[in-house]
Amino acid sequence: MEKKSYKAEQIQVLGGLEAVRKRPSMYIGSTSLPGLHHLVYEVVDNSVDEALAGHCTEIYVTIHKDGKVTVIDDGRGIPVDMHSKFKKPALEVVMTKLHAGGKFGKDAYSVSGGLHGVGISVVNALSESLTVEVNRDGKIYTQEYCRGKPLSAMKEEGRSEKTGTKVVFLPDSEIFPNTEFHFDTLSSRLRELAFLNKGLLIAIMDERTGKHHEFKYDGGIKEFVQFLSKNKNPLHKAIYFEKEMDSAHVEVAMQYTDSFQENIFSFANNINTMDGGTHLSGFKTALTRVLNNYAIKQKLQEKSSLSGDDVREGLSAVISVKVKEPQFEGQTKTKLGNHEVKGYVDSIITSELNTYLAEHPSEGKNLIEKVITAAKAREAARKARELTRRKTALEGGGLPGKLADCSEKDPSKCEIFVVEGDSAGGSCKMGRNRNFQAILPLKGKILNVEKARLNRILSSDEIVILITALGCSIGEEFSMEKLRYHKIIITCDADVDGNHITTLLLTLFYRYLKPIIEAGYLYIAQPPLYKVKKGKKQWYIYNDERFEKLMREIGREGVKIQRYKGLGEMNPNQLWTTTMDPKNRTLKQVTVEDAVEADRMFTILMGDEVEPRRKFIEENAKEVEELDV
Repeated sequence: MEKKSYKAEQIQVLGGLEAVRKRPSMYIGSTSLPGLHHLVYEVVDNSVDEALAGHCTEIYVTIHKDGKVTVIDDGRGIPVDMHSKFKKPALEVVMTKLHAGGKFGKDAYSVSGGLHGVGISVVNALSESLTVEVNRDGKIYTQEYCRGKPLSAMKEEGRSEKTGTKVVFLPDSEIFPNTEFHFDTLSSRLRELAFLNKGLLIAIMDERTGKHHEFKYDGGIKEFVQFLSKNKNPLHKAIYFEKEMDSAHVEVAMQYTDSFQENIFSFANNINTMDGGTHLSGFKTALTRVLNNYAIKQKLQEKSSLSGDDVREGLSAVISVKVKEPQFEGQTKTKLGNHEVKGYVDSIITSELNTYLAEHPSEGKNLIEKVITAAKAREAARKARELTRRKTALEGGGLPGKLADCSEKDPSKCEIFVVEGDSAGGSCKMGRNRNFQAILPLKGKILNVEKARLNRILSSDEIVILITALGCSIGEEFSMEKLRYHKIIITCDADVDGNHITTLLLTLFYRYLKPIIEAGYLYIAQPPLYKVKKGKKQWYIYNDERFEKLMREIGREGVKIQRYKGLGEMNPNQLWTTTMDPKNRTLKQVTVEDAVEADRMFTILMGDEVEPRRKFIEENAKEVEELDV
């Protein structure tokens, strides 16, 4: 790759930092934990852009005990010569001016993820303190900042034979309610970046716990797909395509397994495009067309009847494109808009997948048999849905008899408690506020959907009852607009069986009703574990740590302790006070920060393979905080 110059004249400026602290969510998505972690991603993305330009081979991230984060790379180092327009070192311009960077011109970077040039300056603006050190031109340069403003001029600190940039920052507690970084969240993103950039070493160290991960994948996204298929049964070796087309570099890796879920991730310039875009559309269109044509050619069907869902069942795939002028929606870059990229990906998949199928007839046969079985299951699911509708109509139509609905009809004001068992359901019905709270008791453990296709899922009475109560349907007919409640609260006992039922329900929502989770509508109730009474005072305690703390405060003499084994042990008033009253209750909102890790965990915990589950339990048993035996 040609080594291009990177000096002050490559730094172009479009604005200042004034709006960042006033409206930080416009730049990092939110000021909650995802926004906090986005600060690290912005700094790391600059280092990765240096790798894309051929100047960086190693990136090191450290979470410090004092809440600071350090990111070090061995790239060229941010330019430090004087900027002709601002009469300041280019380093200070990059750190203090919004839309300042080497990404707008085409001299310093041909491809980058930090496209908008706002990343490092936004991190600076939202940090209580930030120090940057540049090793460049045989010297070391440093500058310190506070909330985006320089504390002093850039200093020359000594000599160095190395090159690269070191950024140390402390997120501003005035901006972020929670400034505690999650190691696993950061590690997952860094692992992702290492997969997307062959041969790039990325390491993360957590000084708080001693945890350390190091990632380097010479196989790139082919290894990524193998990682996605881990703990599943692959039907063939991972397929990998790579091609340069005009202004884009396209990589695709894919592998079918015997599972029933699709697991597809798309990236543009290393950015995880969670909302897809033209590159994902091109992949899906070509895949459906190629496999339909192959099935007809093999005389396994007469016409193109395989749907997109059919051909993607059990598929793990990664689509990664790198383009010179990417068009993203917003700074958080969740969707790619370049229209030409759809044609590039479509063309590559059509050509390369046809070649692969022609050269691997045995793998092609297994693959197409899997897809046709999925199509038959989809048709069976359609008939099962139709049968359910007819049955509901014969029984008078409407909602399940088990459901105690609320009187409010506006979904945004309604909540439903999905309760384990009739006993707890009865107490919840008597304790609820009938205006906006609905109760749906479920009998026993529902079907483990990790091991079942949709047609079998629709034969499960308890799942059908739940889906009917929610009103949103499932599969092809799923509709968020028809969802009857915008707060769905899983309410199970705090024992082994209750935790298992909760996990089964979470698996159902993650695998088949994920938009409900993404909208922020799914919650887990937190009923108390203890009722403590001393004299006329009483406390409801929700975990063992708080219980022990209270005992140290009030002593055990004259204290009455009730350990709740189940919701059915509480009377309606207690249930309302502790678990259902919006003023007093504690709910855990279910979110998906890392889709790759979530898929891996559901596969391990709920899949067919016993060995990964045993290993997981052995490795994590010591970290269990609450165990009811």
